[in-house]
Amino acid sequence: MGLVPDPLVTPRRRPLKFLIRDLTPAELDGVMAIEEASFPTPWSRALFEEEIGRRFSDAIVVVGEPGGTVDGYAICWTIGEESHLLNIAVRPDARKGGIGRSLLKECIRRSMLAGGRRIFLEVRPTSQEAIRLYEKEGFRVAGIRRGYYSDTGEDAIVFAREIGKMDDV
Repeated sequence: MGLVPDPLVTPRRRPLKFLIRDLTPAELDGVMAIEEASFPTPWSRALFEEEIGRRFSDAIVVVGEPGGTVDGYAICWTIGEESHLLNIAVRPDARKGGIGRSLLKECIRRSMLAGGRRIFLEVRPTSQEAIRLYEKEGFRVAGIRRGYYSDTGEDAIVFAREIGKMDDV
């Protein structure tokens, strides 16, 4: 199961060569490598293991083609009409190629299919590339969580976006 990416999500207008699918235990080493390269306080392997098969969680990966390497992942929960993007990251050498946008769109699509009507996320103010992506995808600032990140004491910007029928792509 995977989403065939829309070729329009890449700035170079060439078809993307990857597949989005559910996270499996076999991909955890790749996910952990990306997690550790992306965040000052990475999630533990056990946290990712808990997401696999959790009823309300969409744990997804981008697998590069050919070769099948993990290029990115996302974790999103949908409970009732509310979704929360908990974690999203792309391998550093695979960034700026449309993978993050495709993961985000797939999370929104899956949230809509699960009954979500609004999606939230938190992001560090210093993550300017991520903020630009979220804003381009229709997210707006909903608030600030003071001292949210325990590793640095940094605040989190809370972004939110409505989910609608146009997200079932």
